Amino acid sequence: MYHLGKGGGDVFWIGLTASLAALDLGLKELIEERDDGEFPAELPGSSGKIILHKSHNIGLPFGILKKRPDLVKLIPLAAASSVFGVFAYLAGKKGHVGEKIALSMILGGALSNIIDRCRRGYVVDYFSFQVKGLKKVIFNLGDLFVFAGTVLMAVTQVWPERTARRAEKSLPGEK
Repeated sequence: MYHLGKGGGDVFWIGLTASLAALDLGLKELIEERDDGEFPAELPGSSGKIILHKSHNIGLPFGILKKRPDLVKLIPLAAASSVFGVFAYLAGKKGHVGEKIALSMILGGALSNIIDRCRRGYVVDYFSFQVKGLKKVIFNLGDLFVFAGTVLMAVTQVWPERTARRAEKSLPGEK
């Protein structure tokens, strides 16, 4: 049985992080390969709630700092480096499962967007939710990973004992 924590747990968390980044990068590649004229389009099976797009964001979220490409590359790299420091500290330690999941999600999403920006000069955003207040905002899966990981991290900090007990029960090797 795979033991999370000591003796290889860090490999699991690094693998999770890399898998999340690869998933988003793969979806971005699929979107980029398609003709611009195919977008926007309804995501099949979403009952019109999710619309696919092909959008190139040269700035930070919502186009912030798009006229400062030096900062657009530097700020996410600095933020991801800080998150990676915490991730590296916790990865090999026993416990902290909620935090490890959260940090893996945040780093996976951030790495995908950083790689995209370095490789293409922009981040590919490819879907929007047809919900009041969000219809005009176009996301990618990496953005959602960062958001969900941040929410999970906040939850683990507000209710640390409860989330730790639940996480340890749900993953093998964490007791």
